[in-house]
Amino acid sequence: MTESLLAALLTLFQVEHFLFLALGTFLGLVVGILPGLGGIAGLSLLLPFVYGKDPTLVLPMMIGLLAVTNTSDTFPAVLMGIPGTSSAQATILDGFPLAQRGEAARALGAAFSASLLGGLFGAFVLTVSIYAARPLILAVGFGEQLMLIILALTMVGMLTGASALKGVASCGLGLLIGTIGAAPATGEYRLAFDTVYLGDGIPLVILGLAMFAVPEMVDILRRRARISSVAKLGSGTLRGFAETLKHKWLVVRCSSLGVLIGALPGLGGSVTNWVAYGHVVQSVKDRDMLGKGDIRGVIGPESANNSDNGGALIPTLMFGIPGSGSMAVFLGGLILIGVEPGIGMMERHLDLTFIIIWSLALANVIGAGACLFLAKPIARLTLIPFMVLAPFMIVIIYFAAFQASRDWADLAALFVLGVLGMYMKRFGWSRPALLIGFVLSMRLDAAVYQSVQVYGMSFLERTGVQIMLALIAISVFLAFRFKPLREPLTPDGPHAPVGRAPQMIFLGVMTACVVYVIYEMSRLTFLARVFPLSVALITLALLVGVFAWDLRNRPSYVLQDSEREWTADERPAHSDLYFQAWMLGLLGVVGMFGFVLGAALYLCAFLRMKAQVAWHWAGLGALGAISVLSLLSHLFALEYPTGILQRLVAMPWPFN
Repeated sequence: MTESLLAALLTLFQVEHFLFLALGTFLGLVVGILPGLGGIAGLSLLLPFVYGKDPTLVLPMMIGLLAVTNTSDTFPAVLMGIPGTSSAQATILDGFPLAQRGEAARALGAAFSASLLGGLFGAFVLTVSIYAARPLILAVGFGEQLMLIILALTMVGMLTGASALKGVASCGLGLLIGTIGAAPATGEYRLAFDTVYLGDGIPLVILGLAMFAVPEMVDILRRRARISSVAKLGSGTLRGFAETLKHKWLVVRCSSLGVLIGALPGLGGSVTNWVAYGHVVQSVKDRDMLGKGDIRGVIGPESANNSDNGGALIPTLMFGIPGSGSMAVFLGGLILIGVEPGIGMMERHLDLTFIIIWSLALANVIGAGACLFLAKPIARLTLIPFMVLAPFMIVIIYFAAFQASRDWADLAALFVLGVLGMYMKRFGWSRPALLIGFVLSMRLDAAVYQSVQVYGMSFLERTGVQIMLALIAISVFLAFRFKPLREPLTPDGPHAPVGRAPQMIFLGVMTACVVYVIYEMSRLTFLARVFPLSVALITLALLVGVFAWDLRNRPSYVLQDSEREWTADERPAHSDLYFQAWMLGLLGVVGMFGFVLGAALYLCAFLRMKAQVAWHWAGLGALGAISVLSLLSHLFALEYPTGILQRLVAMPWPFN
């Protein structure tokens, strides 16, 4: 094992491998700085380009992206008070007041050094875990794997979302979406509606972008703000470094919390951030400045949200169970490049496991150094209004979605699922639970079949299975004991103030869809229907439970924390439907004029009408987009959606 570790380290320092790691790290920094993307969306954008590539090259690139997203998201959090990702929410409480006092450099210095130390701590714990847990993993059978997946799903559902019932129901919806396509046991098509596209199932890229990129972007567009409002960093970067070292035990404690929470499937991200901040509040003696510009309120959350990557990789690599939403997409990436996580990885790909660990450590070093070096120019770039950046990001998202299977249905699926993601976010339904349920759906379906075929029902008599059943019962009890069924008033409250009717309509639509699934599954053979039918019946019971609870106890409708401090100029002037129409508009112009020309026309219209940019600047932006799309098409032999115009007229490159 030690030889594999050293070999992985030497491999990474080869020029080609190191360049791929640096490229992934750079992409991760960009993703973190741009609000609305985050690790899940960023990795989803990358997945179409890793298929069939050398695992030793693309694994460092994917890990590099994931490792530093929680580092660069500090820029918008400190400079503006907008979290670049959900992992930077608690950083805002003290980071933004420090920036307002002219101490942004001090806050960024402390944040980046804490992120660096937290990331290295997470990589160290992951290394130790590989050594300690490998014999245990190799002894796990089919029955234990089945129970482990069910345990992960119950934890994901119970611990995420606005309520336990909604969290588990979201998990069930993800499992049902994952059953679309051919049944693994019989090959029968389920919920394919006689289409070739759905016969292969929904691509992970589409679901990842729809659940996270689209809803976050619409939320920020409604705010009508710049990415940042503070251009000057002040001084004190080295002072921030020194203060991180001064509070070294706080870094160790919060990093440990980050690893622990990251290893629990379905948590991570914002949960880690708030738990670490809560620990800072509880553990320090003088609390008067917390929330008003205390550097410890930056150090604690930042060390925790980078160490949780190491924790989240533990169940992902060892058991094939994603520890977070971003790890769910990473798991899909592993499968795309032919690497089987879990027992197969520990037996046949131990060198790749250590490449991942060393990539995680090196990416944190590179990312923290790059953030400090680029701090001043990035601070100036963040003065750009988000309304100017948004149309380019929308085009990029649609571009990446089409590369999933290069079918026009990719774009339609992105829009439909994106609308679902928007209302799940607004009404407090857990999107990470849905995504993780989707990723684990095929594994759970296959695990049920394998366990019954190998052991029959006697697999329930195995000691490991019984231990897992006990843990499942304990996790359910603790979740309902310490997490209320109703939506609590939390710092990152689940939805904006709305009436009861919209939530009930949304709940009714989801219930109708599940009822239809039950009807469709009842027409299939036993082996094809047993898993989705069981999941659908349980999900229906949970949805009925949510409906009954909401009728009996009127939900508490609260503002999201980011909206709580909106100024009058930032209050939404338009509803979600307005921006849904703009996203649907891109589909319309692409359908008419093809992707390249349609995207250019869309960018011109959005920049002029929404961002109030002069026509010549809007045209220049569109021309730049055409140039980039043309270059990508030439370098990577990419295809773009064609429109009615291309069918009627022979268009020149790149409009053909």
